Amino acid sequence: MLRNMLLFCLFSLALFAREEMTATKSCAAYNNMKHTKNSHHVMLEPSQTYTVLEEHKGQMLLLIKGEQPSQRWVDEACFSGKEEKQNSVDEAIAKIDKMPTDRANTKKYNTNTSKKEMLLALSWHNAFCETHRRKKECKRDMFSLFKSDHRDHHFILHGFWPQPRNNVYCKLDQKYITMDKYKHWNKLPNLGLTAETKEKLTKIMPGVHSNLHKHEWVKHGTCYGTDAESYFKKSISLMDQFYDSEVSRFFEKNIGKRVTLRQVRSLFDKSFGEGTGKRVELRCRNGLITELWLHLGSDSDDLATLLQNGKQTRSSCDRGLIDRVGFTKETSTRADLGR
Repeated sequence: MLRNMLLFCLFSLALFAREEMTATKSCAAYNNMKHTKNSHHVMLEPSQTYTVLEEHKGQMLLLIKGEQPSQRWVDEACFSGKEEKQNSVDEAIAKIDKMPTDRANTKKYNTNTSKKEMLLALSWHNAFCETHRRKKECKRDMFSLFKSDHRDHHFILHGFWPQPRNNVYCKLDQKYITMDKYKHWNKLPNLGLTAETKEKLTKIMPGVHSNLHKHEWVKHGTCYGTDAESYFKKSISLMDQFYDSEVSRFFEKNIGKRVTLRQVRSLFDKSFGEGTGKRVELRCRNGLITELWLHLGSDSDDLATLLQNGKQTRSSCDRGLIDRVGFTKETSTRADLGR
């Protein structure tokens, strides 16, 4: 019995790791990583979708049904022009490494920018991971199948963005802007966060494992007007107030169900005051609710007050499914509900 359960868990993990990708080139599919053997001279077909089992040092292990062996190694350049993109990235990073290095203390980026409007972006982690399965924060081991995590049934922090949206990279060295745009977030400076703030942030922003917090600080936080510690402490405080609301409890209770924008806005009115729901934008993808965007005002630490002072907004999505934890075999290909 125990053996069967273990085999089931291992099979489930194997399913979780898979992702479908479409080939853009005709490439040989080899039996091994050294590319020394190609039984039956198998070639990838452009525009054909394949199951990706693993990626390793520029190569991808595919499942090719009907072939023997069915698991084949190909260059990642066979998909979406990855090789050309990587060459461009390598050239840019080579230039970065030649630039002078500044001290890592982020207090040098303090600005006096006036904070008139902000946008608090909340992400539904389960839906995010449906299309980002290789992200560190989306990978699940065997033991995680038997326990519930905060990210599994709560919205998490995506970002806290000074408005308008083009208000980014304030008084920042070009070296760090280039690193950020090429997603070399691990090379960005240490933010100097206290251990307590880092611990709280990791809970509500699982993307910390992929250095999302460094990206958010460099692109948006540098325009906020404080140091990184104050910026993220404010973000954490606002998220805590959201978690203590009827809105958060509603999403937790209705996982696996479809809900409407009208329901969500009504709950905001109930939790934070009449009219605050009109400051909330529901965002969806392939029928799944992916994010809540809260349009806020400024000059307060109270989320209700900030919402009341925010600008009214339209929403491109008027209903969607609250995704469960784990990966579905495929998500709906329909356009976002309500579009």
